[in-house]
Amino acid sequence: MRLTAVLAMAARAVVPKDYRYGTNRPWTEAAKRRNPPGKKRRKVFVEPLEAKDWSVLKGDMVEILAGKDKGKQGKVIQVFRRRNWVILEGLNTHYRYIGKSDDYRGTYIASEAPLLLQNIALIDPADRKPTEVEWKFTEEGERVRVSLRTGRIIPKPVVERRDGIVPEQWKDGPKDTSPEDALEKTYQPSLKTLQEEVMEKLGIQEDRRHRTSYWY
Repeated sequence: MRLTAVLAMAARAVVPKDYRYGTNRPWTEAAKRRNPPGKKRRKVFVEPLEAKDWSVLKGDMVEILAGKDKGKQGKVIQVFRRRNWVILEGLNTHYRYIGKSDDYRGTYIASEAPLLLQNIALIDPADRKPTEVEWKFTEEGERVRVSLRTGRIIPKPVVERRDGIVPEQWKDGPKDTSPEDALEKTYQPSLKTLQEEVMEKLGIQEDRRHRTSYWY
């Protein structure tokens, strides 16, 4: 198992059995206000979906199949796999006031509400129309999404990291360390101490030995 997977498992938030997931991270204050200790909220049943069957990824272009924005297409900006939710950029919005007080009405903002996975469909790049997809393997062994209507491969979206870098499009500069140099093994393990290795490197001869000591 890769180290990143182990760290992800260790950093996963532990939530109560009756926890009700929302659009906020479980460790945030907003999520804690919605799930105070000792309060049991009405359970929402979610159709279980295996990770290998999940076909919509962040950055995909999809079309809404039901609701007030039916027929509109948008980009997926968030995915909530525990609730079978996706959020589209600028679509299925609702408006509300935030920061209300006795002498201030608050700020009127728009925020996107989540959509169920069954209410959206991926866009086929061949004709820009919604389609059902299935996972298949290419001759090279790569797992890809294929449109059931046209048989065309729907490529996975290119997503930027938080620092704005797209790993697939990154080009090494003159000051970047090449992968070959980074993976080169330059250290040879030894049973000698650091001081002994330094002395050997510098050609220092030391005949003295520590006096035997007894720790009892």
